Amino acid sequence: MDPALGPPDAMAEKRDELTPMMRQYHDLCARYDEAIVLFQVGDFYETFCGAAERSARLLEIALTSREDSTGEYPMAGIPIDNAESYIEELLEAGYRVAVADQVEEPGETSGVVERAVTRIVTPGTLTEDELLASDDNNFVAAIARGRGTDTRPAADELALALLDVSTGDFLATSSASDEAIADEVSRFGPAEAVVGPDAPADVLPEECMVTPFDERAFDRDRAGETVSSYFGDPDALLASDAEIRACGALLAYAEYARGGEHEGERGDGTERDDAEHSPVAAGKNEGDRLEYLTHLTRYDPREYLLLDAVALRSLELFEPRAVRGREDATLVGVLDETACALGGRKLRDWLRRPLLEPRRIEARHDAVEELTGSVQTREHCHELLRDVYDLERLIGRISRERANARDLRSLRDTLAVVPELRDQLADADCDRLTALRDELDPLADVRNLIDDAVVADPPIEITEGGIVAEGYDADLDDLRGTARDGKQWIDDLEARERERTGVDSLKVGYNSVHGYYIEVTNPNLDAVPENYQRRQTLKNSERFVTPELKEREDEIVGAEERADEREYELFCDVRRTVADEVERVQRLADALAILDALVSLATVAAQYDYCRPEILDREAADGGLEIDIEGGRHPVVERTQESFVPNGARLSPERRLAVITGPNMSGKSTYMRQVAQIVLLAQVGSFVPARAARLTPVDRIFTRVGASDDIAGGRSTFMVEMDELATILRDADERSLVLLDEVGRGTSTADGLAIAQAITEHLHDEVGATTLFATHHHPLTELADDLPAAFTLHFAVDQTDGEVVFHHEIEPGAATGSYGVEVATAAGVPEAVVDRSRELVDQPASSVPSGAQQQDQYADGGELPADIAAELRALDVGHLTPVDALTELDRLQRLLEE
Repeated sequence: MDPALGPPDAMAEKRDELTPMMRQYHDLCARYDEAIVLFQVGDFYETFCGAAERSARLLEIALTSREDSTGEYPMAGIPIDNAESYIEELLEAGYRVAVADQVEEPGETSGVVERAVTRIVTPGTLTEDELLASDDNNFVAAIARGRGTDTRPAADELALALLDVSTGDFLATSSASDEAIADEVSRFGPAEAVVGPDAPADVLPEECMVTPFDERAFDRDRAGETVSSYFGDPDALLASDAEIRACGALLAYAEYARGGEHEGERGDGTERDDAEHSPVAAGKNEGDRLEYLTHLTRYDPREYLLLDAVALRSLELFEPRAVRGREDATLVGVLDETACALGGRKLRDWLRRPLLEPRRIEARHDAVEELTGSVQTREHCHELLRDVYDLERLIGRISRERANARDLRSLRDTLAVVPELRDQLADADCDRLTALRDELDPLADVRNLIDDAVVADPPIEITEGGIVAEGYDADLDDLRGTARDGKQWIDDLEARERERTGVDSLKVGYNSVHGYYIEVTNPNLDAVPENYQRRQTLKNSERFVTPELKEREDEIVGAEERADEREYELFCDVRRTVADEVERVQRLADALAILDALVSLATVAAQYDYCRPEILDREAADGGLEIDIEGGRHPVVERTQESFVPNGARLSPERRLAVITGPNMSGKSTYMRQVAQIVLLAQVGSFVPARAARLTPVDRIFTRVGASDDIAGGRSTFMVEMDELATILRDADERSLVLLDEVGRGTSTADGLAIAQAITEHLHDEVGATTLFATHHHPLTELADDLPAAFTLHFAVDQTDGEVVFHHEIEPGAATGSYGVEVATAAGVPEAVVDRSRELVDQPASSVPSGAQQQDQYADGGELPADIAAELRALDVGHLTPVDALTELDRLQRLLEE
């Protein structure tokens, strides 16, 4: 076990002999043995023993020690004021963190200060703004398999629940296909996944932290009760027992991360002994509830355009493909002109889940069109939205009672913007903008409460006064008046005593240790009256008190302390009142997010000359897809280059398979991605970079673009390619858009050509998908003569004096050459190599050794190794698909080479 986790061995051996504080630390480590425990001691969070040694190395902090009656223990601490940055480093190192705070004041107890874990910080349960990306969700997921009972059978399906603890977004779905759930995981990219004992590991990416959790949290009845306690009847909300189990377990984990705990279990799901329980923290406390979770949305993935992990990467939605690519060289990077965090997250959600229903798509297009045409409205909305705070996370903090007075003022400042936004939309014509105007609730009652109760510029601390406005509470005003009158008396006292003693340097001061005092410098001590009582001697002066001053001190300090206490009570009351309006705030936040995302799309459309695409009904394309683009441009590439050559695309059920040829660097891959990105943007609700576009909504985009291997998974480039192709051939249909680039590069030329042709024929004859197939295999262009829905395209190239000029223009027909040697010359390949290449190209094909002509060590009857021969005999060729057969052949060839 990791020495940084669990109770330190050095302490466990003598637990009963430890001092009370160190025993507290030991017991918290035993309870939260899946996390590094940060243990508050005054102004620091301390760690001890193995956790201290690991923290000191990871965080580059000093490693010291603390002595106990039982020995000396390594110790390392971090300041509480800067704890979040250190916690982030621990998370990045793969640790969970349990934060144990002092839950009572040191002066309020005669024994050891009580400490309790108030939150468990994991990659998926972050709520701290400093640790979160403002413009994207941070999801924790739960995965559960359908599992029935004798009386209630359940389908064999997998469910996925997703929760953003910081915003309250809560989603659920399920599928009979594990691959479909894996696609949804890729779509949302959760930072952490909570799993039960039956969850498949292969649906989660490597970068996702996997957290085993108490199996009983996944029990259907227990999970149903948990869901019901938040949202009502789970059977009315969710589609299956698997979804109920996933949602209930995820809620239980979120409560646990707030410092709660489930009876009898550790965080890793294993059973605890009775001795491990603390009577204070055992069980689930009402305070662990997440009151700001008000909506659970069950969705069907089939309602959205599906993009799996491969397509998300290939189309560069959120991350550039190039290792050194610009961070903004992504689809979201070129679309994101949002003014606030709410809009940034909404835009990313729209990109993750493009729409399928034409009516919903066109509703967004209507709003974007109106905002594009109304420059003044668009720009004013954008400026106003810049003053909108992150209401979703703000109301979450308020509901969790972690908000300070400045957070309340931030909410108030956002509410002040809403009436102006409503005015900007007063003359809106389209239904979507009109509905948005009605959804922009200014929450006047909440704004007025904060205005009345909280000063305009409050301090960060909420227990030291200075928060509540004058006139809000009569009792507080009286206490403040008493304190003010007392301080005026102090000022008057100083003047009187200077006059009485004749000491002009005499002053009355205050500190938290000695209270109020009269200070006289040493040269003037002879003038001190007899009623002065010495309180403190300094190097150059003496400090005194008088009975009258002491009496007034008690009045002043007492009034100030009672005022601070009263202010804190009032602030908490206001915060709770605001928290009660969580649903209204969340509805407003969603409306602001939608408006910001629409304004962003309109801004991009106006600035970069995008057009409104025409969305066709599915029936209009006779069961297939129609994609007609005039003068299309790649939305990302055109931003990174000084000039870009537009190209059109015309695909229909009668012309659905384009074989694209041309040399490297001519633009084949860019063109294919361009078509897919234009389709995707249209279904997001955006205008598109083209002169004109009309298209049928696409159900799914498949991509097999670029060469890559999976070294960690033990898969070659060819095997990765075959896996991706197998998915396409299995799952694509006539509603799919397929991009294939240079299929068959990871094997011999003959094998590659055979695979490419077989795939082309299968996609045309059996699948019927709309396909763009870029290839260097020129014999494939001849298929256009044999396949009725296939046609050829190529990129125009001119060759002058041995130099190749790429025009990047798509034209009908096949390319006349590959120009590989010319491209090698342009790339700076040594002249000798280029010359030799030309010689080989000019030789008759029969004189150049090919894979088919090379001698194989087994061609003359040599025996195969027994194990490989046995595998060949065992192959059931009749039940293998062409791709599976080629994949198996590749594997056996590599075994022979080894």
